[in-house]
Amino acid sequence: MARDLPHQPVARRKIVPFKFLIPFILVLSVSVIAVTQYFQSISYLLRPLWDKPPMPFTRIPHYYAPNISMPQLCQLHGWGILSSPRRVFDAVLFSNELDILEIRYHELLPYVDRFVILEANATFTGIPKTLSFYENFNRFAFAGSKIVYDMLSIGHLDPDSNRQPFRIEAYHRRALNMLIRRSGIAVGDVLIMADADEIPSPETMQLLKWCDGIPPVMHLELKNYMYSFEFPVDHNSWRATAHLFTERTQYRHSRQSNLILADAGWHCSFCFRDIKEFAFKMMAYSHADRVKQQSFLNPNRIQKVICNGEDLFDMLPEEYTFRDLFKKMGPIPKSASAVHLPSYLIKNADKFKFLLPGGCLRSD
Repeated sequence: MARDLPHQPVARRKIVPFKFLIPFILVLSVSVIAVTQYFQSISYLLRPLWDKPPMPFTRIPHYYAPNISMPQLCQLHGWGILSSPRRVFDAVLFSNELDILEIRYHELLPYVDRFVILEANATFTGIPKTLSFYENFNRFAFAGSKIVYDMLSIGHLDPDSNRQPFRIEAYHRRALNMLIRRSGIAVGDVLIMADADEIPSPETMQLLKWCDGIPPVMHLELKNYMYSFEFPVDHNSWRATAHLFTERTQYRHSRQSNLILADAGWHCSFCFRDIKEFAFKMMAYSHADRVKQQSFLNPNRIQKVICNGEDLFDMLPEEYTFRDLFKKMGPIPKSASAVHLPSYLIKNADKFKFLLPGGCLRSD
């Protein structure tokens, strides 16, 4: 005889009270905003977990002392001496860095045979700009006989490319490569590939001109500064290169060799005289996407950031280990040293006081 099963109550869904739903939605909304607004910072914070550092360079020791002959200096580096100096060509893309370019050209004038410079009528992000080098050519008349200049119009590019700054930058570099070939360069000449604010030292230039046996492609390790020479960051600027020119040489600003010459000069990034120049570059260069808020361009904020040695984009350091990341967090420590800086800068300290210790205040 079948037995009746005991009655089983029907399970009811638990309804989440509305008062608990509101905090959940708020937390979720804040989380989404945080990830979208600060994804780059979060990504950099966790970079040691998801990214590996590039292969380290083989560093070539750099020797120098006053009153040592060039044969001795070349020998210390394991190189021979040439019977006559090589020609040196210095090639840069120019935007609006008039002050730093003046320092560069004065510093390199005794060693460079041709200054090759290309200027465009728009930035990498497609913002129209004046031809500031062309308009201020008299400022560089001291090097006029050595300057090979051309201007580049990018107005005919597909408008969609304005949203691809690295594509436009590559277009600039191809155009500069063509200008280099029109400059009179020959096989065996030295070609410096660097941005305008990446300045090789005279000691480096002498080695490149006189030493026999230098590597065909060699990166230049530059001391990194931010905003002025009051804020030294590290010695890790490596993109500048020196090439023994061949018909296959192409203008690039990326890793091209495993060799790097130690302590080869200076890289002074965002080293401008006026606040408006800072704001212009923030919106003009290839990383303009880092301007996450319009307030980043506020002149008062930019001035405060400069004097405190903080980050213009409110970003974390780009490092591959947690040790380096935490070590570089916070403001850049100030330096009171103006020793071993470009000689033209020191000789004209009154003109360029904004680039020296104690000169952080900028004009509007």
